Amino acid sequence: MDQNAERWKHCLEYAALSDVGLRRSNNQDAMVVALASGRQAWERRGHLFVVADGMGAHAAGELASRMAVEAIPLVYQKLAGLDPARALHQAMTAANEQIFERGQAVDDFRGMGTTASAMVLLPQGALVAHCGDSRVYRLRDGRFEQLTFDHSLVWEMSAAGRIPENEVPDYVPKNIITRSLGPSDNAEIDLEGPFPLQAGDTFLLCTDGLSGPVRDEEMGTIIACLPPDNAVRALVDLANLRGGPDNITVIVARVTAPQTAGNGASNEPVGRTDAVRPIPPLLWSFVVASGLIALGASAMGRWTAAMLGLIGALVFGLILFLRRSAGNATNDDWAAQPLGKGPHRTYNCRPDSEFVDRLARTVGQLRDAATNEDWEIDWHHFNQIQADADAATFNAKYSAAVRLYCHALSFMMGELRAQQSDNR
Repeated sequence: MDQNAERWKHCLEYAALSDVGLRRSNNQDAMVVALASGRQAWERRGHLFVVADGMGAHAAGELASRMAVEAIPLVYQKLAGLDPARALHQAMTAANEQIFERGQAVDDFRGMGTTASAMVLLPQGALVAHCGDSRVYRLRDGRFEQLTFDHSLVWEMSAAGRIPENEVPDYVPKNIITRSLGPSDNAEIDLEGPFPLQAGDTFLLCTDGLSGPVRDEEMGTIIACLPPDNAVRALVDLANLRGGPDNITVIVARVTAPQTAGNGASNEPVGRTDAVRPIPPLLWSFVVASGLIALGASAMGRWTAAMLGLIGALVFGLILFLRRSAGNATNDDWAAQPLGKGPHRTYNCRPDSEFVDRLARTVGQLRDAATNEDWEIDWHHFNQIQADADAATFNAKYSAAVRLYCHALSFMMGELRAQQSDNR
């Protein structure tokens, strides 16, 4: 949990979870959440969320993803003189350079890389930078929008019109990505947004360990019905129930109200910021000194010196004006024209009887497996959850049914994890 989470909990809820999955021995995913420390930090740089999925032999992929989630927040915050879009792009570029250099220096790490998707929530909206196939989504009023474009062979071929969007032939590999940070000294990074924020917006960042086994409509419906902490747990459990073929990393962030910093900071709602570029004190000194020279020389009748002083004051005054104007443009104008072409895909995600039935069948299959394998389960508690879920389904309260079936699923998986831990 980020150290600033308490400051924002009245207007921003988030949860994050990373799991090794069922078929990998180590976790090559990484993630980071960096919330603003207060109102001014929110206005300048917002809240940052990053997920990364490493690739490479030995520990190379794990190292690459970790380097990405360490470098991106650090460089992004350091580039305070740049607007957020350019700062985020350069932060991703810097991460690529660091990973590439490390790979070139050690034979075991040569060619290592990582996907990376970073999202910043700002007064102007949600700004996204990404490279690879880790995804960022937004859920709003039942519409689940994929804000990122998968840099994968399947998506690239679909965009080029070579294969139908939802009908990928078996001969096309589905796990080949076309971009990542690290293998090359130059990475192509996409920027999307900013997408304006409103209360109720829920964002999902994930690696393909989730988006592979779990369908988009399922992800959107689950995060619509569950609070973030329960949603990330349910999504990871569902991916594992479907084989857990890869590491799974999920971040869910929900905007519950206009962003205001608590705990003693100003609670005035924040809109778009008009921050001004700092003016070096020396420039002010030159303006004042030139003006005084002009006044003194004119009083003494030295008109040439007075004219030179006046010209100096005008020149330095113009420089001040231009710097201030450039500062305002840097902080405002970057958001005037939306970047990228997102959202790239949109799904309707409202709980219905069909989705509830699928969840009920999954929970039933899990129950059968637990019975056959003689798992030690608190059956009384599980049976009560399932009975409540069945009742909600019977009464067509589908949101409640989704919450309860997900609760049953996660409860059963939690019991299994505890049993496996006890047996080690």
